[in-house]
Amino acid sequence: MVLVDSNVLLDVLTDDPQWADWSSEQLERSLKHGLAINAVIYAELAVGFWREKDLEDALELADLKRLEVPYGAAFRAGHAFVAYRKKGGLRRSPLPAFLIGAHAEVGGMTLLTRDATRYRTYFPKLKLITPK
Repeated sequence: MVLVDSNVLLDVLTDDPQWADWSSEQLERSLKHGLAINAVIYAELAVGFWREKDLEDALELADLKRLEVPYGAAFRAGHAFVAYRKKGGLRRSPLPAFLIGAHAEVGGMTLLTRDATRYRTYFPKLKLITPK
C-alpha cells in the first residue's frame, strides 16, 4: 500500500505547472500497490475546497482507500515531533506531517511525497517515493 501525501494530490488536482506531471506519473506507477489517504491528509486537502462535496468529487477520480490513523502511529508521531523540537524545530511546524509519516511507518506502507527531508530525518526506516 502507498500512502499518498496531500502535496502529491494537490499537484494533480491543481495542475501544478512544476509538479503535476511527476505526481501523476508516480500515482499511476503506485496504483498497482494500492493508494491510500487518511483523515490528516484529507484535512490538508480540504483547505483547497469550499465544499466537502467538491473535495469528494475530486477524490472520486482516484482509487484511494481511506485508512484510520492507528493510536500507535499517533504515539510514534508525538515522539518524532519531540525529537524535532529538541533539534530546534519551530513549534509552528505542522504536526500533521509527523502523523502521516508515522502512519505510513507503523502500517508498513510506502509514502509518496515531495517533502522527503523531514520524513527521512524522523522516520529513517520509512520507504519513500520522492523526486530526489
